[in-house]
Amino acid sequence: MPDDGKPARPAPPRLRKRAEFLAVRRGEKRRGRLFLVEALDRKDEGAPRVGFTVTSKVGNAVVRNRIRRRLKEAVRIHAADDMAPGNDYVIVGRQDILTVPFGQLAAELSRRIRGTR
Repeated sequence: MPDDGKPARPAPPRLRKRAEFLAVRRGEKRRGRLFLVEALDRKDEGAPRVGFTVTSKVGNAVVRNRIRRRLKEAVRIHAADDMAPGNDYVIVGRQDILTVPFGQLAAELSRRIRGTR
């Protein structure tokens, strides 16, 4: 158990290959101010998978990695439970992620993954 007294929650499996990311682009797009969520139903009952992308237009490597780390933690702590089995998700981060409070980021991410407006 971590120091905060909560049981550690494993992160969902990750998308790693370019072909997997490109396949998800055929799916549904859920746009928001902080990020874009692309979702694809794989038509199976496997565990949901997630991938993260931050384009170089957002900033240098340090900025992109900070955005990616915030997104990964928000998915692990809050949004992993909202992911449907058999779906793949790609989250494209934007610059505004660095300025919003983490709670607001996590709530927005959970809402977008569930598919509600």
